[in-house]
Amino acid sequence: MAAAATMKYTLKARVREFGVPPIHDVLVLGKQSAIGCAAIRKAIEYLVASPFDHLEFEDDVISDIIVRSAIIRRVPKEKLIAFVLSQIKPLMAASEILHLDLEVEVGVEGEAP
Repeated sequence: MAAAATMKYTLKARVREFGVPPIHDVLVLGKQSAIGCAAIRKAIEYLVASPFDHLEFEDDVISDIIVRSAIIRRVPKEKLIAFVLSQIKPLMAASEILHLDLEVEVGVEGEAP
């Protein structure tokens, strides 16, 4: 009679604190992502004190961009959309949601009044 097989189980976990807010600057939602824009926006309302803007546009991969309002005060939304389409879209699938930590630097020149 054959000896019974011995099984050994090992579990490993890396534990980190859940970051609040779960979004810092930008979320890019794919057209086929598991959660839609309305649900994400509702969650953000509950979890984040700072306001976010919803940028809508037509694309074959990306459905929506959710961006911290402070960023839109510094960068025109058309420039942000163009950046996401040219630099981020090639990195993503329509089923994904990407979180962007965005560095915005604005150079200002002018004369004092």
